[in-house]
Amino acid sequence: MSKILVVADHDGGALKKITLNSIEFAKQWAAKTGGSFDVAVFGQGVGVVAQALTGYGAAAVHAVDHADLAHALAGPQAKAIADLAKSLGATGVVGSTSSMAKDALPRVAVRLGAGMASDVIGLADTAEGLGFRRPMWAGNLTGDVVIDSAVKVITVRSSAFDVAAASGAVSPVQAFAAEPGAASARAKFLRFDGTVSSRPDLTEASVVVAGGRGLKDRFAQITEPLADLLGGAIGATRAAVDDGYAPNDYQVGQTGKVVAPGLYFAIAISGAVQHLAGMKNSKVIVAINKNGDEPIFKVADYGLIADAFTAVPELVSKIKALRS
Repeated sequence: MSKILVVADHDGGALKKITLNSIEFAKQWAAKTGGSFDVAVFGQGVGVVAQALTGYGAAAVHAVDHADLAHALAGPQAKAIADLAKSLGATGVVGSTSSMAKDALPRVAVRLGAGMASDVIGLADTAEGLGFRRPMWAGNLTGDVVIDSAVKVITVRSSAFDVAAASGAVSPVQAFAAEPGAASARAKFLRFDGTVSSRPDLTEASVVVAGGRGLKDRFAQITEPLADLLGGAIGATRAAVDDGYAPNDYQVGQTGKVVAPGLYFAIAISGAVQHLAGMKNSKVIVAINKNGDEPIFKVADYGLIADAFTAVPELVSKIKALRS
């Protein structure tokens, strides 16, 4: 029997949707191993977030409230997560591939003496036991990792899993007294300089309009009107970011963010494997590029061979005309 602990992602008192992808993975894992899962929310003043998670089938939702957890520093977070996992007798700890989880969960694995697999996209039955499937070589290959430690720590690629559906049952909310202790003294929170935008978060948006280096200094001029019209987020290739045409937080790909929106516009994007690793799970991909031989057309559901500087403004104009 397995007992899986899901670490919730939240920001500013609001639950992040990627937590529901992690819960869906935990449900699949628990179903395969005949176990159950709990969810835990770490931070300060997390009662509202904990209540929002009570309807997804967890055996319990744990509210871990402490002043030292307010700013998601890796040290205090890791100790609190590990302490809760030990108290529950957890055999698995699951988090998303968010910055918080990628920072804290390797430390949790060390504290628990656990093996770890990151960026997991599925489960697999192998001759050696349950395998955790993860992409390798920028997604060109997948491998099944078997962890032989008693406790397993996993981060999941959110775009590979559906959002967990509400179960109807209400999970009890339980408080856990965290003691970050000495772990809180090793780093001090100074400030957080976040990006403020009226657009949806790139990793949670249902529509993403992404541009490549070919847009050059007209990147914003081409991508913003279409994104604003569709209520979408803006993404970019690494090349566009490196050349200064788009900010770093727009980057999608192997070294950027992984997204899976319902609709992904790839504008003037060649489709290098590093970029595809971050967006190929999008439900519908629309490619606009003047070079019909680019690899992006091999993964696109719809492709338009045209100059983006002409085609995208025309598309925006047509959509506005249809809406009016």
